[in-house]
Amino acid sequence: MTWHLGRLAAFDTETTGVDVEADRIVTAAVYGLGGGEPVEPHDWFVNPGVEIPAEATDVHGITTEEARTKGEPAPGAVDYIADVLAGYARAGAAVVGHNVPYDLTILDRELRRYGLAPLDARLDGAPLHCIDSRVLDTYCLPYRSRVSEKQGARQLVTLAGVYGLPWDEDGAHGASYDAVVAARVVHRIGTLAHTRPSDWPEPIRTARRPRFYRLRDLTLAELHARQVMWAAEQAAGLEKHFRKKDPNAVVDRSWPLIPWGDR
Repeated sequence: MTWHLGRLAAFDTETTGVDVEADRIVTAAVYGLGGGEPVEPHDWFVNPGVEIPAEATDVHGITTEEARTKGEPAPGAVDYIADVLAGYARAGAAVVGHNVPYDLTILDRELRRYGLAPLDARLDGAPLHCIDSRVLDTYCLPYRSRVSEKQGARQLVTLAGVYGLPWDEDGAHGASYDAVVAARVVHRIGTLAHTRPSDWPEPIRTARRPRFYRLRDLTLAELHARQVMWAAEQAAGLEKHFRKKDPNAVVDRSWPLIPWGDR
């Protein structure tokens, strides 16, 4: 079975901010998808134990008061999230998301914050294989400009449009919605990799130098290993771009997790 047809554990979080070392999880989703098995939805609404800044509320719509009233305590929630993800990984599923290092790293820091076992300690020796829609898209279609001043080339909404997927702006920025869309993008990329270029949709067929064919017939382990390399190359390129304005700019090259103690 090719890598995109196996079981996927689509994972996403919504948080109090973008600093993986300090911010907290507010909602999370892990959806078991594909592999010829039923959809298995897992959703969490978490009380992060801190104030949710207005900027974060503007993104996901959840206020501090709502999280305090309806959310479950963070220690139990993040422990359960990690157990569910580890269970999928032990069963051979790939953890899928958009910008995987963000979500896996913030989960890792939450677990450490509460003295809980990190994800790798829950795997019983099984590998943690990941698929990142952002890394794959950047590798397969490297030449894409920003859609607009407000919409970047590699945002999930952009990828949905590129790969012919519907996008519901009202549902977007919810953990479950974003997790499932990322998994669908990954499935489309895998399908394109195993389809003759002459049968690709016209926008893909006419794109500049597509590289989907390099993903063809890879095992999940091989795809994971290549993403480690591709993510580092993409980070180096982004760092070079940023240094045109800031000579001291640094873009972390770690994938799929920023190691503990690196910052």
